[in-house]
Amino acid sequence: MFRTYQVFWNRMFQVIDACIVILSFFVAWRIKFDTGLLPYRGHEPLASFLPAILISLPLFWLANWIGGLYKPIRSRTFFQEGAALIRSLFFGMLFFMSLLYFLHLAQFSRAVLILFAVVYAALIVVERIAVRGALSLLRSRGFNKKFILLVGYTPATARFIEAMDAHPWFGYHVLGCVLPQGASFITREKPALPVLDSIDNLGDVLHEHLVDHVLISLSRQDVSYLPHVMSVCETHGVQSLILPDYFDVLPARPRFETFAGMPLIDTRYVPLDDALNAMFKRAFDILFSVLVLVGLSPLYLAIALAVKLTSPGPILFKQERVGKNRRLFTMYKFRTMVVNPSVSSVVENVDGNHEVAVTQLEADLGWTVPNDSRRTALGKWLRKTSLDELPQFWNVLIGDMSVIGPRPERPQFVDKFKEEVPKYMVKHRVRPGITGWAQVNGWRGDTSIAERIKFDIDYIENWSLLLDFQIVWKTLTRGFVDENAY
Repeated sequence: MFRTYQVFWNRMFQVIDACIVILSFFVAWRIKFDTGLLPYRGHEPLASFLPAILISLPLFWLANWIGGLYKPIRSRTFFQEGAALIRSLFFGMLFFMSLLYFLHLAQFSRAVLILFAVVYAALIVVERIAVRGALSLLRSRGFNKKFILLVGYTPATARFIEAMDAHPWFGYHVLGCVLPQGASFITREKPALPVLDSIDNLGDVLHEHLVDHVLISLSRQDVSYLPHVMSVCETHGVQSLILPDYFDVLPARPRFETFAGMPLIDTRYVPLDDALNAMFKRAFDILFSVLVLVGLSPLYLAIALAVKLTSPGPILFKQERVGKNRRLFTMYKFRTMVVNPSVSSVVENVDGNHEVAVTQLEADLGWTVPNDSRRTALGKWLRKTSLDELPQFWNVLIGDMSVIGPRPERPQFVDKFKEEVPKYMVKHRVRPGITGWAQVNGWRGDTSIAERIKFDIDYIENWSLLLDFQIVWKTLTRGFVDENAY
């Protein structure tokens, strides 16, 4: 029911936004050419640009979606709302100007574009304020309210109530709860919900109160009440929904399937399991890696020559990593360290207090550390700028890696982290990447593995091509230099 309401409001906003786009262009055109406030030397009639304006409507919807205006509305601050509006306006104008270019309408008045941006932003703000104000006024007067009865009380119930508090414009009101006989109600810091009765008397509660939805949130030990609760709800014609007590072990977006008429829950749905999504991502990887390998071929050649001339040894460094579905593959980098496997190397200890001597082989099996004496002068710069990672685009092209994804790790560390970090192995459901959601958010190098995995799982569960484009953009705009790269 909540998804239906969110879809409804998004559709409503999209219709209003389309009207605002058309109205904003009309107002901007009138200000420029019909009021006499701004000078001009003749112009094409507005009707000649109407087809382009109508074609641009899906682009503005896309821009608003990218900017965050169509995301589920939560208790966001004024500045967060303003930031979403600015992002939407930026992408909308970028898309529209690109459309004008491809339609060979470059003579479109720049003054009209600027006026449109101002009017459009103002009307969007008025729209959001007006809709929310109207909904709040209606609900405050008791219109269009939906009443919910809770059956049971678990940590999941507390989270649900907090979500309801954050979505007051949905118009849902929690009447109270019914509990198993003899159960003690868990109070919260906010005013406690009234306990209306026991589950055994659920029928009486539904008869005495106006209830639109029953939310069943039984604990594991009380799940035996479920058939009775559902039967009573059906008898009284009240919709019931189940909020599982085991939500903490499910992903953020579980997928429901059926087999032989039986419902199944995919406990770790990955969008890239869908063949179409995987095809789009693979096509993007191939196109992007080819462009990099060809376009940056002079840089590849220059770095290769520099590596060869500044220290003896191979140009490329090969290392075994764990990829998709735990398959091993050989990952390539430009060599950044001296080659001397038989001689001990002195490296700084992790705590930075003293130095220890280790063999080259032992060092290769451990973490890189600051001031590592094995690095060449060129290698230090290559690592700091991440240019040593460029050969991995070959891994992308042949299918071992992706441009975007969780960073691959060496087998010995995978064996270690899978025992220490919860859900660590989930990252191997997809191809590893050259850069990723964790990396653009600062979790790279010698940083928390647990925090990095949280971002990796968030990426895996919420993958989209737009998210990949966003990560590529952040990687390019924030630069390749990182203080944790050494």
